[in-house]
Amino acid sequence: MARIVRIHELGGPEVLRIDDVEVPPPGPGEIRLRVKALGLNRAESMFRTGYYPESPDFPARLGYEAAGLVEALGAGVSGFAVGDAVSIVPPLSITRWGTYGEVANVPAEVTVKHPATLSWTEAAAVWMQYVTAYGALVEIAGLGRGDSVLITAASSSVGLAAIQIANRVGATSIAATRTAAKAAALRDAGAAHVIVTDEEDLAARAKAITGGAGVRAVFDPVGGPAVNVLAEALGQGGILVEYGALSPDPTPFPLFPALVKGLAVRGYQYKEIVSDPVRLERAKRFIVDGLADGSLKPVIDRVFPLDQIVEATRYLESNQQIGKIVVTV
Repeated sequence: MARIVRIHELGGPEVLRIDDVEVPPPGPGEIRLRVKALGLNRAESMFRTGYYPESPDFPARLGYEAAGLVEALGAGVSGFAVGDAVSIVPPLSITRWGTYGEVANVPAEVTVKHPATLSWTEAAAVWMQYVTAYGALVEIAGLGRGDSVLITAASSSVGLAAIQIANRVGATSIAATRTAAKAAALRDAGAAHVIVTDEEDLAARAKAITGGAGVRAVFDPVGGPAVNVLAEALGQGGILVEYGALSPDPTPFPLFPALVKGLAVRGYQYKEIVSDPVRLERAKRFIVDGLADGSLKPVIDRVFPLDQIVEATRYLESNQQIGKIVVTV
């Protein structure tokens, strides 16, 4: 038996329960992982509340990220051995391969031997944030040297990853944050510029930073009415990448800025990268190389034990954090 976090109904963090579960052996193409640490993500909160593309089948596991030791190999798995230290690129199903708990079966194709210099906590904080940001900024937006990108919700783990990736490819990273409380931390995290949206006109400041041209790309997980302002911040031929729907309000299409500037408005999920073997290999290589040379380094905000999964999730949803929240097992 293993201690596994499951939900038996939709709701707030309080519906997370630690159950004793008999975890089956790994199936074909799977690895059984003895989990040492796992990362928390906004997608899991959306799944738990029923506001996610995938619906739970109760009682449902959840969890996208983990790091730990290979405990067993399913049929057809090669390239790994029992005892290997590995971490997990989020697989394509949150409930089929949930990682919250002591043991998880995960697809071998998304399992990575991470750099040995990473701690368990750091390794569990890598893949969701960096794959999400890499796919949007590099694969979709084609961001490169001399470009500029406006990153909203910049103090989130994905936002910080986007800052680092933009810097790594030679682009100018512009972080947006609602209040000044996190501005210094964002500069310390590598943001070339910080816009405090409660105090500054976001579009005007973005244009000023770019010499009036507007930014090449916007990377946004919120949506809602603010997309009109984000569209104003974009330059000619720019791209607005929406990777979330955190706003409770409807998201309008910014028609006039799109017409005038020839903008692209693009919905995006990290699964576009994970489901494409060629893109996934490019993402792994980019991220592992960045971890090895130090240009990519996970920012950990707080670490909780598994027994405090409810408290850890409440903290995630409080929006107080700067960086990743990790749970140790």
